Amino acid sequence: MASGTIAIAAALVLCITGAATAIGQGITASHAMDAIARQPEAAGDIRSSLVLSLALMEALTIYGMLVAFMLVGKI
Repeated sequence: MASGTIAIAAALVLCITGAATAIGQGITASHAMDAIARQPEAAGDIRSSLVLSLALMEALTIYGMLVAFMLVGKI
C-alpha cells in the first residue's frame, strides 16, 4: 500500500473515533443530567453509571489512536 494512503487512513481513524466519541459522550452526559433532574434521589447511581460509560467510550478512542499509530508505523 502507498504511504500516502496509509497516512490518510490513520488520519481518518483519528478523526472518526474522536468525533464519534465526542458526540457519544455529549449525548450520554445530556441524558444523565436529564435523568438526575427527573430523579435527584438516584443521582449517585446515575453518576456512577455515567462515569463508567464515559470511561468505556474513552477506551474506544484510545484503541482508535492505537490503530492509527500502528498504521503510521507501517509508513
